[in-house]
Amino acid sequence: MIMSSLRKGEKMRQKQIWKKGRKNQIRAPSYEKYQYQIPELIRELGTGLLILSGISYVFYQSFWAVVCLSPLLYFFLKMRKEELKKERKKQLNLQFRDCMFSVSAALNAGYSIENAWKEAYQEMDSLYGNKSLICRELQFIVQQISMNKTTEALLFDLADRSGIEDIKSFAEVFCSAKRSGGNLIRIIQYTTQNISDKMEVKREIITVMSSKRYEQKIMNVIPIAIILYVNLSSPEFLEIMYHTLLGRGVMTGCLILYLASYFIAGKIMDIEV
Repeated sequence: MIMSSLRKGEKMRQKQIWKKGRKNQIRAPSYEKYQYQIPELIRELGTGLLILSGISYVFYQSFWAVVCLSPLLYFFLKMRKEELKKERKKQLNLQFRDCMFSVSAALNAGYSIENAWKEAYQEMDSLYGNKSLICRELQFIVQQISMNKTTEALLFDLADRSGIEDIKSFAEVFCSAKRSGGNLIRIIQYTTQNISDKMEVKREIITVMSSKRYEQKIMNVIPIAIILYVNLSSPEFLEIMYHTLLGRGVMTGCLILYLASYFIAGKIMDIEV
């Protein structure tokens, strides 16, 4: 009877520990999908409605045009989500490069690969803060290593979740080096330097293209500015465009051409290295 009670108590204690472990377990996010936070969604909806109101005034001068064009908000939110996803992956790639420099320095100092991640977390915490993307990933890696997961599997998992080519290449090189018994420190340093060089090339391209991007933004504003200027200086000149069926059809065609040119220009300027 006493033994049965002890066993039951032990099972309940283990169950509580297991539940506590699951509660404190860090979840690994997927960087291929971006979910709006409520403040972000409110901000983006407000921005989209403001842009939509401006377009409705410039091309139709009608409140009902906002209602008719409201489906465009879906595409606006989808476009912004894609932009935010790319920005997040860009931040992770940059932070991952700095993390690899820290891991390499820790290995040079004599730490094992498992303890090198802990040292890298300390440095990334002081550099980016504990809420940064790389710190969350390092917390997850350290936690999973303590649960006897291999570093290679965790790096491949990060590569799959992030969809970043540099992290995938690093994981493949790291796995091959560990299996073949190569100089892990030299390999990490070499791979990290390659990632850094690639980022530098992309930064130079962005610098060269910055003037063109600025010109693109000006060209995006010019058609709107011309219509506003004519509306303010000679409103009767465009009155036929806003009060006749044919005029509204012409303005709708102009709006379609404007949006098409906006997206095409954005694709041209979006250079992947």
